[in-house]
Amino acid sequence: MTAPPPHLTDRLFVRLGERRYRVERPWGELPDGMTLGQVSHVGVGSRDNVYAVRRRDAVADPEPFDPVVVFSPEGRFLRSFGGEWMADAHGIFITPDDVAFIPDRDAHQVCAFDAGGRLLLTLGERHRPLEPFNHPSDVAVAPNGDIYVSDGYGGSRIHRFSPEGEPLGSWGRPGGGPGEFRLPHAVWALPDGRVLVADRENCRVQVFDPEGRYLEEWDDLYNPADIYVDAQGIVHVTDETPRLTAFTERGEMLGRCRPSLNTPHGVYGDSKGNLFIAEVRPSRITRLALQVD
Repeated sequence: MTAPPPHLTDRLFVRLGERRYRVERPWGELPDGMTLGQVSHVGVGSRDNVYAVRRRDAVADPEPFDPVVVFSPEGRFLRSFGGEWMADAHGIFITPDDVAFIPDRDAHQVCAFDAGGRLLLTLGERHRPLEPFNHPSDVAVAPNGDIYVSDGYGGSRIHRFSPEGEPLGSWGRPGGGPGEFRLPHAVWALPDGRVLVADRENCRVQVFDPEGRYLEEWDDLYNPADIYVDAQGIVHVTDETPRLTAFTERGEMLGRCRPSLNTPHGVYGDSKGNLFIAEVRPSRITRLALQVD
């Protein structure tokens, strides 16, 4: 049998609206003997370095490892950090000055690190559930510096803090109505002050004003997991179909694709328009490389 030409078998492409991407997986090179473990989320810093967030079971696997692995834009391993501070990393947001905010889900805390991995700030009382967090899932920093935390796995709430970490208020309760949550799994703050929340088990994104007043919701999603908004205002939402959906900031759908085999958990983008997907099963990073047609 004649083998098919290589161009028929070695490339896959997806499209989101007018944008076309080449699918690259697994992405990123690790040193010998090092694995990603269970990669949960991914972020991108100001120099397009890629931060992979890895989970661990702090009870069954007490030997700590660094939950954050940093790659160059080309995928070379640069460094790792956070093992002395974090028990169960989940979610990430990176500010323009490369401060990485990461929820420590089962330690009920949010930690913020500088680009070198030095701890700068914590929110919440470590190992003290409901003070104020109860297994937080994600964090976002608004353009004005306010910090929003989705208190997802036990809290069903959104918490807002000042840039200095002072509490500014909270909202939400369990349920399926407006302003209620069944696992607020991801959060993002838009430049106009609106706050997007991936309400995973209610299969929707809810939209609020900065003080938590309900505005609207976007549906036709199946267990949305993460939200990333790029510099052009395109809102990217992963869900468990598995699927990646692009919306305008007003919730109008621009396009959809299937970027991974199973569950696209985290999503983030770089300055060149490439997108990075954290896949839980199998555990790996997928890069969607933007194509110039």
